[in-house]
Amino acid sequence: MHPSTLTELNAEVVACRLCPRLVEWREEAAAHPPARFGGERYWARPLPGFGDPEARVLVVGLAPAAHGGNRAGRLFTGDRSGDFLFASLHRTGFANQPESVSIDDGLTLNGAYISAVVRCAPPDNKPTPAERAACLLYLVGEMGLLGGLRVVVALGGFAWDGALRALADLGHRVAPRPEFGHLTEARVGPFTLLGSYHPSQQNTFTGRLTPPMLDAVMARAHEIARD
Repeated sequence: MHPSTLTELNAEVVACRLCPRLVEWREEAAAHPPARFGGERYWARPLPGFGDPEARVLVVGLAPAAHGGNRAGRLFTGDRSGDFLFASLHRTGFANQPESVSIDDGLTLNGAYISAVVRCAPPDNKPTPAERAACLLYLVGEMGLLGGLRVVVALGGFAWDGALRALADLGHRVAPRPEFGHLTEARVGPFTLLGSYHPSQQNTFTGRLTPPMLDAVMARAHEIARD
């Protein structure tokens, strides 16, 4: 039976134990945290999407960080990638505050929903193709339940590929397959897929992704969603 609401879908996500390697890794990270998080109680479960259920923009990442979302219990929360992302979402009008530090920090999103292709923290931040396939049904479900959805922002090539696969599962295929790029746009059925470099430290510390670059993506998402 398919979930009929985001609340039902999120409950299924949180209870998921489909991928033994990911279950083991997320729990291992929680059992042996770095010293800076010693004594904290980790979420150590799959992470559901969150945000505005009336969202016209869906932001898709790769997977939770072992000591970020896997610790805090919310995607892009408690790590440097999230700091970079939510600062941009705040500047572009999608978030009420510029940071996301804990699940109860008062963050709310307006017009945006945050998700990921894989919902458990993977070793070396590299899910396997089988793990991606097992998790993709949740992204498909979210896309189907976000009735106002118009724009999918893919943070990185893995999210771009996952979003295309999810949209194909919903019956929206595009040929030739569009290549990922920063600020690349692709029309997929009734949706626009919009690419951005991922706000990982590898990209933000080297200047491959700057705040104005990410702001340009989110501003473009706003513009398309209003049309």
